Amino acid sequence: MITRRQALAAASAPFLSRAAGQKLNVLLIAVDDLNNRLGCYGDPVVKSPHIDALARRGVRFDNAYCNYPVCNASRTSLLSGLRPETTQVLGNTTPPRTTIGDVAFLPEHFRANGYFTARVGKIAHGAFEDAVKWDISESSTGRRDTIQGKGGRDRKKAGADGGLALWWTPTNNDDSEEPDGRTARRIGQLMAEKRDKPFFLGCGFHKPHLPWVAPKKYFDLYPPDRIELPNTPANDRDDIPPIALTHQPADDNLTDADRRQAIAAYHAATSFMDAQVGYVLRQLDTLKLWDNTVVLLFGDHGWHLNEHLGLWRKMSLFEESSRAPLIVAAPGIKPAATRALTEFVDIYPSLSELAGIKPPAHALEGTSFAPVLREPARRWKKAAFTVVSRGRRTLGHTVRTERYRYTEWDSPEVNELYDHQVDPKEFTNLARDPKNAPLVAQMRKALNDGWRAALP
Repeated sequence: MITRRQALAAASAPFLSRAAGQKLNVLLIAVDDLNNRLGCYGDPVVKSPHIDALARRGVRFDNAYCNYPVCNASRTSLLSGLRPETTQVLGNTTPPRTTIGDVAFLPEHFRANGYFTARVGKIAHGAFEDAVKWDISESSTGRRDTIQGKGGRDRKKAGADGGLALWWTPTNNDDSEEPDGRTARRIGQLMAEKRDKPFFLGCGFHKPHLPWVAPKKYFDLYPPDRIELPNTPANDRDDIPPIALTHQPADDNLTDADRRQAIAAYHAATSFMDAQVGYVLRQLDTLKLWDNTVVLLFGDHGWHLNEHLGLWRKMSLFEESSRAPLIVAAPGIKPAATRALTEFVDIYPSLSELAGIKPPAHALEGTSFAPVLREPARRWKKAAFTVVSRGRRTLGHTVRTERYRYTEWDSPEVNELYDHQVDPKEFTNLARDPKNAPLVAQMRKALNDGWRAALP
């Protein structure tokens, strides 16, 4: 019989494998440019049955935020457990170790604790994959996106004036012939080969990153004439500081038909990626690894789909860019959704705690959300923080509380305040109204007090 003391001890102990004495494996699924347009997050259009199934098995985080909305900066923060202000990686061109030196990145910490580690696909930013050391480190193989697959048609629709052009093409390839398909199959192979010792596998999917290339059957799921454009007020930008916008003038050449096609193409790439997630999860079924594996899926940041009268891509501090999916399934946790405010810098300490591994030598700047997995409704962080750069000297800072988002740019007077209780699409900037001065002051204090003051 289990005593009350034993029950209380079990509730506060690390999650353990059901196989006595066996360490938990980790499967980290990183998805590039994935926003929250997924079925499990309530989207009525997007078909994502495999990610939805993972969410039904684990805990879906409804308020998870990246710490910087671009690939290299977000992933460096996540992998180091340090915030962008500490790493000083504030874009895609700075090597991850420029400032932080030889700190142990997340998979290196697991490797030092006896884990076999391997990554296939994009885990660190592509140009800097060698900054992270693994036992096996492989990029996706197969055709490059710039080479059309069998029967593919290049359908470029807009330039980007310094950003990536919006373009897409369906192919007649089998899933296994696309790079992400090869990533899924190689990860499945490594799971089978290494199942008898603890592993940390990084599975990095490129889609729905531009260009939106996927087999035609996924494009067929989304007829463009059935895609609805965001219902945005005509005066939406009137109260937004221009510095807040990531609008590219070349995107103005898009017609409404082009915009529907672009949104449909993003959804097609998402559904293709979801199918590859399904392949990997089926391998967990086949190998009977669910009972001793933590599965964590995240999108490295969000992605705009024509919100705010024509925003595309990322690099903004609006909800669509800074918020992203986070789903965790682990032995012993009950399926749930949580509204707990969570940051991607929290992933490093969380996976370490779930695996029963002591923290690394360097001081982490995230907080383990393992307690939230045990009690999804518990009170948690007071706020989440995201930054983004504008040029070399200006940083935008935003703080997201349970109800509000407050953002400051190059001075306290260039600011934004949105009330998510009544304005979840962030159409009305309350900071412009003098009667909101006390609330602005309160949110400015939360921003200036920083992440340490927001801890649980």
